[in-house]
Amino acid sequence: MADSLRLDKFLWFARIAKTRSAAQLLAEKGRIRIGGRVIDRAHAPVRVGDVLSFAHRGRVRVLRVEGLPQRRGPPAAAGLLYCELTSEAGQA
Repeated sequence: MADSLRLDKFLWFARIAKTRSAAQLLAEKGRIRIGGRVIDRAHAPVRVGDVLSFAHRGRVRVLRVEGLPQRRGPPAAAGLLYCELTSEAGQA
């Protein structure tokens, strides 16, 4: 198993983005941070333990990467790939 995965693939495999093209666009907009560092390229490496923060669908999400998949699986498996660190308190 690889120790890293392209950011766009991770977003798509984890079902955060509906298509790989949407994942690439999200990554290239420069609105995603990995460990606090602004990312503006789809091929940025994501590793287990990395913290991703970004605005998505009208809210700010903060995720910790828990696993790196080898393919896009069912939604139940995708949910195990990351841990949501965003608190729902204070969000409308």
